[in-house]
Amino acid sequence: MNLELRHLRVVCAIAETGSVTKAASALGLAQPALTAQLQRIERTLGGPLFDRDRRGARPTALGELVLARARVLLPAMKGLQDEAARLAGSGDAPPCYRFGGVNSPILGRLVHRLAAEHPPAQITTYASWSVDELAQLVAGGRLDFALAGVCGDASPSAGFGLSWREVSVDPVLVLLPETHPLAGHDEVRLADLRHEQWVAAPGDGCFSDCFAAACARAGFTPRKVYETDIRGCVDLVEAGVAVALCQATFRPVAGLVTRRLAGVPLRWRLLLGWHPDSPAVRSAPLVLQMAKAAYTDSLTPHPTYLDWLLRNPGFGVRQPSGV
Repeated sequence: MNLELRHLRVVCAIAETGSVTKAASALGLAQPALTAQLQRIERTLGGPLFDRDRRGARPTALGELVLARARVLLPAMKGLQDEAARLAGSGDAPPCYRFGGVNSPILGRLVHRLAAEHPPAQITTYASWSVDELAQLVAGGRLDFALAGVCGDASPSAGFGLSWREVSVDPVLVLLPETHPLAGHDEVRLADLRHEQWVAAPGDGCFSDCFAAACARAGFTPRKVYETDIRGCVDLVEAGVAVALCQATFRPVAGLVTRRLAGVPLRWRLLLGWHPDSPAVRSAPLVLQMAKAAYTDSLTPHPTYLDWLLRNPGFGVRQPSGV
């Protein structure tokens, strides 16, 4: 058997977890299969890599040698793959735009605008609930751009080295059945929703903490919060089981209404991110401009909110920032 990078990852996983059983779980493998694979690796290398007993697995001297080399080789190979992926889009090929989005209200309109501007362009999309996952894919050269929302003045993790620019900022609204007692109000006080159950889409940002803090400032702790996808959120609100927080550009749904929260206790910032060392940096100014135009397009079905934006210039597309 020839030693491969995947075998080095197995050895590292066992050393990091201290257990073949835990390593198998982390790698998504059955424990007997991982044990058999370790035995094949040890036969190839000429001796045992771990002393194993009821307390776990500890590297032998040979194991320490293999681990020392693996911890150099694996990051080096990952770096090579990332750099190759970043450079793969260069050359005379038609422009390529690979987008990732987290519950983005403008992705469809952005794709439409880019396709109209550059008909030969190759455009692909990828959906995820995780800003960190999208940032990692952009940093690794597997996506060119990420569209992600963050609450308040927060920013995505800086650990992936992406450049982020603001597309827009909106107040967070509440989604209610049109039969709800508060549905007839233009604005709703958060405190008046203290007895409601809530539903929200998943995510890995700080929004749940910001929501809990806003409720605490309003004098209450939110009751049960369901977590499901967007369709599930709409279904629960339609059924009168819960109310939901939503983006201001939420597409109208028959039987439901969106209402502003008095005093704007929560804000949502839509950001566009890319890696500064990737070929995408050349098209970033155009994509950012298109993203802001796509956001403006999304306001068309919301004339009341558009009127509110005109009276509140601190929201919507704000003064452009440098790219």
